[in-house]
Amino acid sequence: MVILATVLAVLLTGSLVYCVLIVVATRRFLSTTLPNSANQPPISILKPLCGHDDGLEENLRSFMTQDYPEYEVLFGVHRPDDPAVGVAEKIITEFNGRVSAHLVITGESPIPNAKAFSLNRLVREANYGVLVMSDSDVRVTPSLLSHLAQELQDDHVGLISCPYLAVPGKSLWSRLEAIGMNTELLGGVMVARMIEGMRFALGCTIAVRRSVLEDMGGFGYLQEFLAEDFVIGQRAAQLGHGVLFSSYVIEHRIGSQDMMHNLGHRMRWARSTRRSRPLGYWGQIFTYPLPLALLLCAAYPAAWPVLFLTMILRGAAALATARYIVHDPVTQEQWWLLPVQDVIGFFIWISGFVGDKIVWRNRKCTVLRDGRLHVNP
Repeated sequence: MVILATVLAVLLTGSLVYCVLIVVATRRFLSTTLPNSANQPPISILKPLCGHDDGLEENLRSFMTQDYPEYEVLFGVHRPDDPAVGVAEKIITEFNGRVSAHLVITGESPIPNAKAFSLNRLVREANYGVLVMSDSDVRVTPSLLSHLAQELQDDHVGLISCPYLAVPGKSLWSRLEAIGMNTELLGGVMVARMIEGMRFALGCTIAVRRSVLEDMGGFGYLQEFLAEDFVIGQRAAQLGHGVLFSSYVIEHRIGSQDMMHNLGHRMRWARSTRRSRPLGYWGQIFTYPLPLALLLCAAYPAAWPVLFLTMILRGAAALATARYIVHDPVTQEQWWLLPVQDVIGFFIWISGFVGDKIVWRNRKCTVLRDGRLHVNP
C-alpha cells in the first residue's frame, strides 16, 4: 500500500504541474497577434455531409455568409437519397448568384473512412489553391475566411487547425463530453503547442494549401487512417511545413447522444488516439488530477488535504481554456460537472488500452498499430 501511495503521489505531482503548464500555455496562446495584410487568396470550402445533424441548415448557412471576396463551397454526399441532400440543395438555391456552391455525389465509400473518401473527391473538384475542410456539425461567423487568410500570410504556414467550442445538446452526456473537450482536450493541445509546437491538427476545421496536401500524397494517403485529421497535421510537420493553431474559435455542435452512443464514440476516439500517438496517450495520465487525488486519498487517507489543492489547480486550468479561449458557458455555469467528467474520462482512458475493434458508420473495423483502418470480414 505504501508503494502504491508513493506511485500515486508522484503521478499526482506531475498532474498538478501539468495544470500549471495549461495556465501558462493559455496565456502565451492568448498573446498571439494577427499579421496585417490585405492579401485574400480565393478559397475552396469543402463540406462532407452524411445524414441530418442537429442544426445542419444553420451550420451550412454560416459558411455561405462569409465576408470574403472570392470563395466557393462544395458539399459532398455519398448517395442522392442522403437526408443532407435536401438541406444542401435548399442552401445552394437560397444563395444562387451570390455564392458559388454545388453538390457532389461521391458514391459509396469503398474504404472505412468515408469522410476522407468524400474529401478526396471534393479536393479534385475544388478550383482554388487554399482549401478549408470543415465538418457538417461546425458553425462559424462571417469572419472565418478573412481570419484564416491573415494567418496564411506567412509563407511557411502550410496548414491551420482551428480550436473549437464544443456546444452540447440537451442530454447530460452531451454536456459532460463538451466540458471534457473544452477543458481536458483543449488543455492538452495548449501544452503540446507550447512544448513541442503544433505537430498535429484537430479535424473540425482545417485550412491547408493545396500544394502542401499534394506534397503529403493527398487523401489517397490520408484516407487509410481513422484519425486522418491528426495525421494531416503530423505529416505536414514532418515534411517541414508550418502547422499553426488558429486564434479563431469555431463552434462544434456535438448534438445529444444517449449514454451508450456517447460512450461508444468516446471509446472509438480513445483507441484511435492510442494508435495515432501512443506515447502521448500514455502521457494522458497527467490530465486526470482529480481521479489521481481520489485514488491517493483512498490508498493513504492522511493525504486528504492535497485534494483541495488539486481542486484549485484543476479548476484554474479548466477556467483558463473554457473561459478565456473558447468562452464556454457550460463549464462556467455547471462547474460541478467537471469532477464527474474527469472520473468518466479517466475510466474511458483506461479502457482505451484494451482492444482495437471499433464500429464506425455501421462497419466493423480494426485499428492497426500505425492508426490505419482494416475492415473486418
